[in-house]
Formats: sequence, C-alpha cells, structure tokens
Amino acid sequence: MKVIASSLRKGNVLDIDGKLYVVLTAQNFHPGKGTPVTQIDMRRISDGVKVSERWRTTEQVERAHVEERDYDFLYEDGEGFHFMEPNTYEQVTVTEDVIGDSKVYLTDGLRVSIKTYEEVAIAMELPQRMVVEITETEPVVKGQTASSSYKPAMCSNGLRIMVPPHISAETRVVINTDDNSYVERSKD
Repeated sequence: MKVIASSLRKGNVLDIDGKLYVVLTAQNFHPGKGTPVTQIDMRRISDGVKVSERWRTTEQVERAHVEERDYDFLYEDGEGFHFMEPNTYEQVTVTEDVIGDSKVYLTDGLRVSIKTYEEVAIAMELPQRMVVEITETEPVVKGQTASSSYKPAMCSNGLRIMVPPHISAETRVVINTDDNSYVERSKD
C-alpha cells in the first residue's frame, strides 16, 4: 500500500526494494526555501542495520501489510520477552532488538500493540502515556518557582526524566513514552 512520506510514524513498517524496515523516528522539515522533506530513521528487520532516509513529503513510499494486535506483557527470560493475546491466550516471544529502549516501560500486564509480519514480531508500540512513580529527586528550593525550570528525577523503572520543582519523591507522574518527557502529575 503506497502512502505519502509525511504520513509515516514511529512503528510503521516499510517495504523498500523487497526488504522490510521498521520506522524508529520520523520528522518533517519545512525549510524557508526549497522542498519540505521527511527524515526517517529506520531499522532493517532482517539484520537489524539502522538506516536513515530522506524523502520529499509528497513522495510515495510502500508500507508493508502487517498484522497488529494487542498483547499483555508476561515476563522476560533468556529467550526474550513473552506476551499473551488477551482473548485467545496465544503467546508470542519478542526478541530484545525489537523491544529496544522500550524495555524499561514493560511491567506485568502492560497492554502493548505488537506488529507481526508472517507470524514474526517485528515492532512493538507502547501506550502514548504511562504513569510512573518518582523514587528520588532534589528537594524543592524556596523561590525557585519559574515555570521553565526543571530538575532531574529518577523513576521507579530506572528512567531519568526532568520534572517541575513542585514534584517530590513518591509522587506518581504521567510521562510521554515517545520522548520520556514529563506531562503532568497523575490523577490517581
């Protein structure tokens, strides 16, 4: 199925010259002069090689037909990461190179979207936002109330993020999984 380059997003699977690639990052650039372009960083599924490609935003790119289903995370062992389809209880094992940096977010029962091509897992998509607990951060400095100032914090999953000054340890916050950025204090 052909799509325009500017519509590509992280997790899409492309068919380029008979090889499958999973999109890692996609950015659209609109310079003041010249043609707008889409910069794509992707990983070749067959051997894991990372490739960067640049297309005009209106160019047609071939998207591979992949099956996408929701799975619940079960556990990790020497074989890889194990997931279960909630309706059929069918299990699938995903290798670490497919999971990548997303493994810090994997917790028991987390529902993720896994893309498969010919029964092989090729990409995993996390929920857009997740709730994590702050385990340690610097204390609040009196007078430091500027909205643009942030301080480093360590999350319960081992991730380091920047949070506003009013966030303290043991506070639950919502973070964006695309760029590990703070969104808001959790409502629960």
